[in-house]
Amino acid sequence: MPSDVESRVLEQCDRLFDDTLDLTRDLVGQYSVLGNEQGALETMARWLRHLDMPVEQVPMDDPDLHRNPHYAPVDWSSEGRYNLVSRLNPESSRPHLVFNGHLDVVPAEPTDMWTRAPWEPWEQDGWLYGRGSGDMKAGIAAMVMAVQAVREAGVTIDFPLTLQTVIEEECTGNGALACVNRGHGGDFVLIPEPFGTRIYSGQIGVLRFRIRVNGVPAHVLDTSAGSNAIEYLQALIPGLKVLEEELNRAPRMPPYDSLEHPFNLNIGRFEGGNWASSVPAHATLEGRLGFAPEMSPQTAMEMMRECVAKRHAELGGNVEPPIVDFHGFRSEGHLVDLDNPGVRLLTECHQALTGSEPEHYFSTCTTDLRAFHVGAGVTGTCYGPVAERIHGVDECVDIESIRHVLKTYALFICRWGT
Repeated sequence: MPSDVESRVLEQCDRLFDDTLDLTRDLVGQYSVLGNEQGALETMARWLRHLDMPVEQVPMDDPDLHRNPHYAPVDWSSEGRYNLVSRLNPESSRPHLVFNGHLDVVPAEPTDMWTRAPWEPWEQDGWLYGRGSGDMKAGIAAMVMAVQAVREAGVTIDFPLTLQTVIEEECTGNGALACVNRGHGGDFVLIPEPFGTRIYSGQIGVLRFRIRVNGVPAHVLDTSAGSNAIEYLQALIPGLKVLEEELNRAPRMPPYDSLEHPFNLNIGRFEGGNWASSVPAHATLEGRLGFAPEMSPQTAMEMMRECVAKRHAELGGNVEPPIVDFHGFRSEGHLVDLDNPGVRLLTECHQALTGSEPEHYFSTCTTDLRAFHVGAGVTGTCYGPVAERIHGVDECVDIESIRHVLKTYALFICRWGT
């Protein structure tokens, strides 16, 4: 049961809940896709200053970051791009608690499929809608307001506590890595990803890839004189599906050995050609491949190259070998140390508020936990609101689950400092 002091903090969470929703709405109102995160960053900075919390930028174009072995190469400029951190008591030698959340969102197009514009937050039947409402702007609001609730309740935070709001979680993980690389990894990290109020217990490896095919252009009066790059690349995809099935059939370690199909291939983008009356001379696809936590990204990349070369040989024809390259995620998977004191403390806080043990969740995706685990050897977990249709149309977050995360995090802060 919460103590009298903790009960006072939880009451303050209720008083701050409208502000928590206001912050969520303000962030959802900023359509922060890759390259357009500035509005969300400025909104976040404005709120932190309003709450009398320090604001510091962590740049993405830091040469030390680009030399980090876990940095994911990208084909866009990092100049002028940054993350935000707010550090409380950075000089303290006590155990350092970190909250981390990402401000970037995935594209919502075509927006005419949405009930309302994706950047227009709206509510219905206890759900708050909008791109990023669940993934993961409501969680960011909860983690920030949890700190504020503890402070406004008169409880002293005398240990190092860092709030991180980062970019590029959806494509590289370089934002969180930049914070870790700057020494902000802490001793334990909580990330309010929208998987519900469960203990996030493990995640797979993830690889982003791009395949380009150069065909032979020709006029459609004689299509046999050319080689259609679009049709060739379409014929390549079944070979990629074979690789996906091989990864899922291969012997693997627990707990992923108990899941039927944890490693998924997704063809996320496809484009090619330049004229309807010309045999297309080029085509490109981009995709994402999951793999077992015990496999390295380098091994997965080599398997992808071998898969494409094998399928090219099977198809024959006069098309040059496809060009395979990798940008963005090349992320190791890992399992969470469930015996870590921070994980046990989170379990106790969940029990204190619900009266029951939290469920455990083994993910078939990746999160910014990888930056902390791999980049700094820091344990952490995800525990966040309940969301539906993340990355989909009419994404939404359960409003009362935001309140629960707010209170759980506030209680965690109270108990971390004891």
